[in-house]
Amino acid sequence: MTMQVEFVSPEDILYSGQGSQVVARTRGGGEIAFLTGHEPFIGSLVPCEVRVTEDDGTVRRFAVRGGFVSVTGTKVTVLSDAAVESGEIDVAAARSDLAEAETAEQADPDNVELRNNRKWAEVLLTTAGETVDSH
Repeated sequence: MTMQVEFVSPEDILYSGQGSQVVARTRGGGEIAFLTGHEPFIGSLVPCEVRVTEDDGTVRRFAVRGGFVSVTGTKVTVLSDAAVESGEIDVAAARSDLAEAETAEQADPDNVELRNNRKWAEVLLTTAGETVDSH
């Protein structure tokens, strides 16, 4: 059995398809997998990679800056201001953003926004298949 999977931003539907499994990381709950028939669920997402296993076994990977995931028995909806499929990630820009965020964070280590910017750049790079040195 499959379920409808959608990634939605305030402006657009970023992805819509059928899948057999969705794996995401929720705030305070860790990584969680959703299968068809999963009990209703609403959770807050941390910046993470979300993996969608499509009906043919293809795994599509998305970098998600945060947001929410809503699950019913037949539908998973990811609501996020920023979600990028792995093949569309600009690796050079993400590396540049990471270097900039790390430098700024060294000067102001308690700045939550800088920490979040660094984490987002790391998620973009790992979702694109790149290796990232964690700090």
